[in-house]
Amino acid sequence: MPIGIDIFSGAGGLSLGAEMAGIQIRFAVERDKNAADTYRCNHLNTIMLQDDIRHVNPIEYISENESVFIVFGGPPCQGFSTSNTKTRNHLNPNNILFEEFVRFVRELNPEWFLFENVEGLVNFDHGATLRTIRNRFMDLGYSVVDKILVASDYGVPQHRNRFIMVGNRMDIDFQFPEKYHEIVTVNEAIADLPALENGQMSEILPYKYAEENTSAYARLMRRGSNDSRQNYVSRNADYVIKRYSYIKQGENWRAIPDELMKNYANKNNCHSGIYKRLVADKPSIVISNYRKNMLIHPFQDRGLSVREAARLQSFPDNFIFKGSLMHIQQQIGNAVPPLLAKAVFDKILEYARPV
Repeated sequence: MPIGIDIFSGAGGLSLGAEMAGIQIRFAVERDKNAADTYRCNHLNTIMLQDDIRHVNPIEYISENESVFIVFGGPPCQGFSTSNTKTRNHLNPNNILFEEFVRFVRELNPEWFLFENVEGLVNFDHGATLRTIRNRFMDLGYSVVDKILVASDYGVPQHRNRFIMVGNRMDIDFQFPEKYHEIVTVNEAIADLPALENGQMSEILPYKYAEENTSAYARLMRRGSNDSRQNYVSRNADYVIKRYSYIKQGENWRAIPDELMKNYANKNNCHSGIYKRLVADKPSIVISNYRKNMLIHPFQDRGLSVREAARLQSFPDNFIFKGSLMHIQQQIGNAVPPLLAKAVFDKILEYARPV
């Protein structure tokens, strides 16, 4: 089985996709304690190194007779994100952590690497940063190709753009996977999950529908799980719930009467994704900080539950998140959708298999 190394792993979305494709993860590196705890809980056969990556010597965790097939990960992306208006500049220390990724590739000499990040990386500093990253890998002898992929094109019920760079040292002309023919909607993703109330914190609840009465996507998510776990909903104030009641599917804060938005000094400064009610028969908008953005369930006047958000990110129901509710929501929002990752890893493995 090909060996993979996951760095800047977060909760483990990339690792889960790699494992689904048939890659064995030898070790992962993640500094955040809550994300590392989640990773350990769900990847029992992988060594989790909870540490600053600058302190990790990767050679120590690989046997002399082993070769690494792929190194993958997504360095912290706050400095590149177009949604970050405060520290999107050269001074953000996160912007140079890609050098640690380069170091791991140089020292482990894998056949392949997969570098993931936000789409804002492409235009950051007028493209100079991306050119630098490409050149750093090419200097190591890797053929490099990159593209912005949309998660909803690969079986994920969410419109989420991610920058993916793939490199190999065999001079293979890698082609990204073709788009899938069908999309998955919000309703197909979460309709069988239990109805919940504002602020409800239920660990285990029965599914709303029997498995045979659900979508193919829901059946995939339910594989290996008998119940809906982590049905946690943030508690919003009554005035927030009242605002929700005015918003129809696809609408946002603009549908809220002015008299209910008096605490906003200037409503024109509100982001279009704030107070957005999801549309049932379309993929979701981006699941990032969905609590802060007040994303609304398509039919119920409440925010999304942990399990609903995880489903929209394509995490299966037996995947358990660790930490406080706020930390769990952040982990889900930061994650790479596993099904998107699987599509890319599947394609990489096609080149590795003998004809």
